Amino acid sequence: MNEIKKIKEVGASMLLDAEMSDQQEFGSFYLSRFLGFKISYINDICVVKFEAKTPMFNPQGTLHGGIIATAMDISMGHLLHQTTGSGATLEMNVKYLLPIKAENVKCEGSYLKKGKTIGFLQSHMYRQDGKLAAYASATWIPIKK
Repeated sequence: MNEIKKIKEVGASMLLDAEMSDQQEFGSFYLSRFLGFKISYINDICVVKFEAKTPMFNPQGTLHGGIIATAMDISMGHLLHQTTGSGATLEMNVKYLLPIKAENVKCEGSYLKKGKTIGFLQSHMYRQDGKLAAYASATWIPIKK
């Protein structure tokens, strides 16, 4: 029962972090704050760093695949927004290679190819030990406003 209590306490803390701001923009939006994502850019790479916490885990005790996919999607979408403007994911393919436990995680989103009407991006997720835990490729289309 102590494990469930700890999960609830950490989850409540995550919720408080999300509610610290009303911002809803690239770099800081509710979901990114809830998951503790720290987003930065290095040249043509978008880096998303966060700590994998127990409320994010599946029943097996590892980081849920949906959280992994979300982080990689955000790394690619933010890079697209930073370089060419907002876009939408047309498709995304994720490969899960290694389990992630309670540790610091890093995603790096980058371009495979910048097209005129669509973009091809990729993201790599690394565990704290530097090992590649997952990778994704995706096709994006710009959103015209």
